[in-house]
Amino acid sequence: MSRHVFYSLDYDADRSRVELVRNLARLQANPEAKPNEWATITRSGDFAIKRWLEQQLRGRSCMIVLIGADTASRPGVRHEIARARQLQLGLLGVHVHGLADAKGKQSTKGPSPFEAQDAEGSQAAAVAVYDPPETESKQVYRFIADHLEAWVEKAVASRVAKPPPLGRS
Repeated sequence: MSRHVFYSLDYDADRSRVELVRNLARLQANPEAKPNEWATITRSGDFAIKRWLEQQLRGRSCMIVLIGADTASRPGVRHEIARARQLQLGLLGVHVHGLADAKGKQSTKGPSPFEAQDAEGSQAAAVAVYDPPETESKQVYRFIADHLEAWVEKAVASRVAKPPPLGRS
C-alpha cells in the first residue's frame, strides 16, 4: 500500500537537495509548491501559510521532516511538526545534509527539530530520526530510498491512537 505523506523542510535551503526523495514512487507526497507559488503564499502571511498547510495535510498518514543545516530553527517547520502531532500523524526525521543540492554541494548536519520542540516542554513521544551512514550523495540517496518506506510504516504504526469517543451514561 502506498502511503500519503507530507514532507516538511527548510524550503529555501533544501528544496533542490531533496527533490529526488520527494519523488520516490512508493510514497505519495503532497504536491510541491513551486518557488513562485511558495513566494506568494509566504508573502500573504501566517494565515495563508496555515491554510496551505491544512490543505496539504488532508489525507496524509505521516509527516517526514527532511532535516538540513537550519531546519530546526525554521518557525514553519516547528509549526508543521506541532500540527502533525495534533493530528496524530506518523512522524519521523531524515538528515539530508549528505545529499547534493542543485550546485552539487553537500551541507552540514543540522540539529533535530524534534529535540528543540521536546526541550520546549512538549509531552510528545520521541520521534525516530535517521542519519544515513553514507558520505557520497548518490549513496545517501540510495540509502534513503531503500529505507524510507519502512521508516514511514514504523512511524505510522507507532503513532498514538485516538481514544474512543465517550459514550453517554
